Parts: sequence; C-alpha cells; structure tokens
Amino acid sequence: MKRSTTTIRLAAVAAASALVLAACGGGDSEGDADKKKAAPAAKADGTLTIGSLLPQTGSLAYLGPPEFAGVDLAIKDINAAGGVLGKDVVGEKADSGDTDSGIAPAETDKLLKAGSDVIVGAASSGVSLTVIDKILSAGVVQYSPANTSTDFDQGDYAKPDLYFRTAPSDILQGAVLANLLIQDGKQNVAILARQDAYGETLASEVTKNLEAAGSTVAVSVLYSEKDGPGDTQISEIADANADAVLLIAFEETTTIIPKLIQAGAGPKDVPTYFVDGNTASYAADSKVPLPPGTLEGTKGTIPGADAGQAFKDRLLEVNPKLTDYAYSAESYDAVITSALAAIVADSDAGTAIAKELPGVTKDGTKCTTFEECVALLKDDPKADIDYDGASGEIEFGKTGSPTSASIGIYEYDENNEIAPIDYIKGTI
Repeated sequence: MKRSTTTIRLAAVAAASALVLAACGGGDSEGDADKKKAAPAAKADGTLTIGSLLPQTGSLAYLGPPEFAGVDLAIKDINAAGGVLGKDVVGEKADSGDTDSGIAPAETDKLLKAGSDVIVGAASSGVSLTVIDKILSAGVVQYSPANTSTDFDQGDYAKPDLYFRTAPSDILQGAVLANLLIQDGKQNVAILARQDAYGETLASEVTKNLEAAGSTVAVSVLYSEKDGPGDTQISEIADANADAVLLIAFEETTTIIPKLIQAGAGPKDVPTYFVDGNTASYAADSKVPLPPGTLEGTKGTIPGADAGQAFKDRLLEVNPKLTDYAYSAESYDAVITSALAAIVADSDAGTAIAKELPGVTKDGTKCTTFEECVALLKDDPKADIDYDGASGEIEFGKTGSPTSASIGIYEYDENNEIAPIDYIKGTI
C-alpha cells in the first residue's frame, strides 16, 4: 500500500469556509460543564505529576491501551534522560469511562488528590466537557490526546486557559473525509452517525464539504448513542441507493455492520468509510472482532501523522498486548511537551506549564526528542525550542489547539486489520 504525506488545500474542498480546530469521542456539552472559572495560582511541589484520565471501560475502551502506553513511554523516556527539575516524573492512572457511565468526575478527584499537575485526557470530548471546569479551576492543565469537538475552540472556551490538545478538530477531519469520498468518485453518500457532539459535528462537516464540491448526501441518519440504530434507521441507509456509506460510530460498530450486511448495505454491497472513533482493528485477536473479510477495502480516517514502526515497537515494549495505536503518539507528545514546558518555566505548577506550552511547540530551534530538546536548554537556558514529536508538528493557537495537523487515511485488509495508505496535512 502507498504510504505518503500529502498537503491538502482544504479550501478547494470546503469552498471558502474558514477552518478552526475542534475533538475524538462524543457526548453532549450539556450537564456537568458549567461556565469556566479562573484558575487559581497553583503551587509547585517540585515533582511533575502526570495524571492519565483515559478509557479503561466504556465505548472507547479500545483507545485506552495505546493512550496509556503513550503516556507511560513518555514518562520512561523523560526519566531516562534525567527527569524534570532534578526529579523523576510521576504517573497516576484513572478510568475516564464514557458519558454513559459518568465516572469521570470521581476519577478526576482521585487524580487531583494525588497532586497531578497535568491531566492527560479524556479521550471523549463529551467526557472532557464533564470535568474541564473541575480540572481548570484547580489550576491543573487538562491536555487531551484525542478530543476533536469544536466546543473547545468557541464560546466560553475560546479564550486562552489551561486546556490543550494534540488532536486536530473534527472540522479538519470532515474536510479530509469529504475529499477522500470525492477522490474515490462518490457522489451520493449515506451517513449513519451517533447522535452526540462528535457524530453530529462530523456528519455536518462532511455534508458541508461534500455539497460544496457538488456531491450530495442521500440521507443523514442520527442514532441514539446508548441504544444504537434501530431497524428503521438501518432501512433508511439501505434504501437510500447511495454509492457510499459513512459510519460515524464507536465500539457499537461491531453490532451495526452485521445489521447493514443483513439489510444489503454492508461493506461488500456499498463502499464503506469509517472515522477515528471506529477505525480500529477488528481482526480475530482484537477486542472487537468481526468475521474475516468483512471490512476488506473499507477505508477510514484517524488524526495524526505517521509515527513510524520504530515508535510502535517501543510502545510494544511498554504493553506487548497492543493491537491498536490510535492516539498513542498524541498521548506521548502531551507528556513530553508538558515536561519541556515545566523545565522552561522552572516549575511543575499547572499554571506555569500552561504559560510555556505554546512556546515550546513553535518558532524556535527544532528538536524531536525530549533528550534533544533538554540538551538545547542546558546549553542555553534561554533557548527557544520548537518540539515536533511522534504525532508530527505541534503548534498551539490561542485556544490550546494545534494550528496544523495531519489526518491519516487507512484501509482494511482481508483480516480486518488497518494499514495507512496516505497522510493528508492541513494548516489551519
């Protein structure tokens, strides 16, 4: 398969619409997310503590192992290079669950009590929105490796604060998805999506970009994130006579695909496309297997650059059972950049780290490892460094989101395993 990196002019896909970055994972922005409170002046204790609020259970549980592995590998590399401020970095773990389980606030309390200066997570945008105010009001950095919702770049969250993410927006993924469909000659697309912040936003962005390019959306069907699509909704997709089906889903994909197959609208009947929420391994040895050959030829998109096999091999040293690698590089880079910002700030306090995070990711001397960047700072404590890591370029805008990013395009083989065939870079 072809493995390349392409720079896409998104305006050609989305007409003249402006792009801003937004987050993986769904959930509503309602509920526990109140207005943001100003963060207090956090006190440093001399030890950088990284809390991981990532999915061990719930509909995104398959993303947990690679994300935890990315955090653990980063801490290992940092400590092997001398740690931060003369001490080893400490890691604390917690389960974010999903919006249905609602365990994230209590798990967040555990991380805060453990003295976390930075909390990496959550993976789900909906979950992050239930804890963001709790974390930021404690003066702690919330740093998601996988949030793609537009909510974090608008409204109350549009101003600089303690929230950051290494994943690009669903707006960018929507443009790339639409462009992929158009390049594949699809002119009449059926969309089946979760009815949550993630599914609705991504479906809307794909629709906007397809229509701007002259293609049509035959039908766009939203289903309950708790119950999944019913027979009537499956029939709507099957009866649409579309030339492609876009499924915006999470782990429920394993129950939706058989329903589509039974209705005559499965991947062998209609070319099918996935997104980052469900572009996982469905091989026999995976946590969510499907019969061999079910997804052969199906394509999907996952935000992030090509981290390379060497990085995956190192992750396997941390967790030999890994079968998926989505957002592992973004998790790794969240920890590395936090450590570098703490060194530049000469403080492990969350507020101090947040102030320096944008600076260590742009407009300085390029460095690609923690050890290399630290060497530059040792040679000149006032050095301006620009870390580009395993997930690619990381340059934060004023809302804490990256201003440029890559989206990987993947394709399934006969074993329901995915492999990258292209990488599309977009500058926001």
